[in-house]
Amino acid sequence: MLLEPLRADPHAALASANPLAKLGAAATVMLVLFLAVDPVTPLVLLGAIAVAVRLSGIPPRALLVRSAPLLVAAIGASVVNGVFGGGGPSLVAGIATGLRLVAIALVGIVAFVTIDPTDLADALVQHLHAPPRFAVGALAAFRLLPIFATEWETIGLARRARGIDDGGGFLHRAASFRERSFTLLVAAIRRGVRLALAMDARGFAMLTCRTSARPQPFTDRDRVLLLAAAVASIGTVVLGEVLGTWRSLLGQG
Repeated sequence: MLLEPLRADPHAALASANPLAKLGAAATVMLVLFLAVDPVTPLVLLGAIAVAVRLSGIPPRALLVRSAPLLVAAIGASVVNGVFGGGGPSLVAGIATGLRLVAIALVGIVAFVTIDPTDLADALVQHLHAPPRFAVGALAAFRLLPIFATEWETIGLARRARGIDDGGGFLHRAASFRERSFTLLVAAIRRGVRLALAMDARGFAMLTCRTSARPQPFTDRDRVLLLAAAVASIGTVVLGEVLGTWRSLLGQG
């Protein structure tokens, strides 16, 4: 259940938005969440995040399942701050901490689940003029992460087939983990060297005469997304000021 793939609906309203617009909107909301230390601000922004989840086409059930460890950690942080802080203000601060953790994590999940790594690399090169070698290299590294997970399992099966990891206590398992990690590191370095040579052979190192096969236009819809994130964030702060609930990490309000 926790490993259930979390994917957004490609036909949802926010699915085809520019990756940079999604990251910018997420960063705007996260900034307010980082600064706020009251429980009202993250609670209001959680409502806006729920709307974003709906527009992103992310299955709510799958999102809740994958976020279950986060929710447990947030509850734990709230309890620890409330119980060991002492007094009513500490309880309120504990609840605010838990809500902030949940809101910040959900913003990141919604942003990155709806972003295709290839589109993000193209957008970085086209709009932020990131070095193509860096952008494509980072994309390749991201694509290799699932392969490393598969290789970790393969190494474990191979060791058990040879009778190396049969039984044993804690020290034996710790030594086995170290050896498997070293084997995976060596395999990753070899794979990275082969990938770098293949990319250079295909012209990824060339910085001139480069064209874009997949244009990532920044449209009015993307500007509306950024504006909506800014309005929601600033509006939440203004609402907190009006209600007298806004508390800033910087000591203002």
